[in-house]
Amino acid sequence: VQARLASLEAMGAFLSFERCIDQVALGYPLTAFTTIHAKQQQLAAITHDLNEIPQIVQAHGLSGPSDILVRIVCKSAEELFDVNARLLAIDGVERTETALAISELVPYRIAPLIGEAMRAL
Repeated sequence: VQARLASLEAMGAFLSFERCIDQVALGYPLTAFTTIHAKQQQLAAITHDLNEIPQIVQAHGLSGPSDILVRIVCKSAEELFDVNARLLAIDGVERTETALAISELVPYRIAPLIGEAMRAL
């Protein structure tokens, strides 16, 4: 088991401890997913500005009609409204669409992938 764990660690499989911290326990009960339609030429600058908004806990570049998907955590609907206003103020962001998460149907999980990776070693 130690050798397998060492192999996974060498591959960079272990992420930061931050993923284990419950946002609700920190006082951020709301989760929203916002898609951003952006000017492609400004993606680097937009990404820099997204990093300046602490409520954005994750962002992905997308293929398809939207350019970026961000996961936002907030203390209240009012805070989410303010975060959305900050997004729209970023140069190069053309528009956003936000959906509020009602419940988490499949929690973040990696165990099935770890099993697959361990079998492959």
